[in-house]
Amino acid sequence: MRTTVPDDKARVPRSQWVIAEPVIAAVVARAAAGVAGVVRLEPGVTGLASQAARAARQKINGLTPAPTEGVRVAVDQSLERSVVSSTLRVSIDLVTSGQDQAAVVAQAVQREITRAVADATGLTPQAVTVSIMDIDSYEAGAW
Repeated sequence: MRTTVPDDKARVPRSQWVIAEPVIAAVVARAAAGVAGVVRLEPGVTGLASQAARAARQKINGLTPAPTEGVRVAVDQSLERSVVSSTLRVSIDLVTSGQDQAAVVAQAVQREITRAVADATGLTPQAVTVSIMDIDSYEAGAW
């Protein structure tokens, strides 16, 4: 993700900063995991494949991969007036506790992700999609 900040008076690019998508995904994963009612993040089939590829790349480079299972980050970039602007969308798959209402947990996850990403990167996601893959009945003591 690349964003160029224009000079306020001349409207010409003066600086550029880059935030890698895996960094945003790690911020998202940590924020979601900290919300009450979230049992765990749950990668889907495509999430498992991308997670394995990312982990392999990072291990080859000697890095410890940040946990990002179940998180997908999409960045659409456009060039307008010599300024690169980005649209950030986040999707996350998770499992909730049977003790909490799934919709309430999902809304709390959306709020926390939006806040955490803005605090960590200065970017505000235009969309945060939460998919609840399962409700953990063991957490509710139903079994």
